[in-house]
Amino acid sequence: QVTLEESGGGLVQAGDSLRLSCVASGRTFSTYTMGWFRQAPGKEREFVAAISWGDSSTRYADSVKGRVTISRDNSKNTVYLQMNSLKSEDTAVYYCAARYLDRELTNYDYTYWGQGTQVTVSS
Repeated sequence: QVTLEESGGGLVQAGDSLRLSCVASGRTFSTYTMGWFRQAPGKEREFVAAISWGDSSTRYADSVKGRVTISRDNSKNTVYLQMNSLKSEDTAVYYCAARYLDRELTNYDYTYWGQGTQVTVSS
């Protein structure tokens, strides 16, 4: 069982940067592929970014590519989402997710989910 807790959301201006963090419980964080998803009001949840266990390969949604960086610190059981040049359309609840061992980053089926952190970008 893994629990995930996101933090770092808030209200920012368009063009600002924000770093989200997600801390995972447990001692096997390094063997989990981690993902970030978001859900805007009235819309379905969508994939943002993912980082695999092991080689830390990454994948990004086209909508955020070039503005967002996902990274992980296995010593801190933490995955980060650095978001730059934020736009109003980035406004959403951002969720952290985890999946054991599977490195396939096009697989959006995750086992564990956090409660989410709100990001609001005002223009």
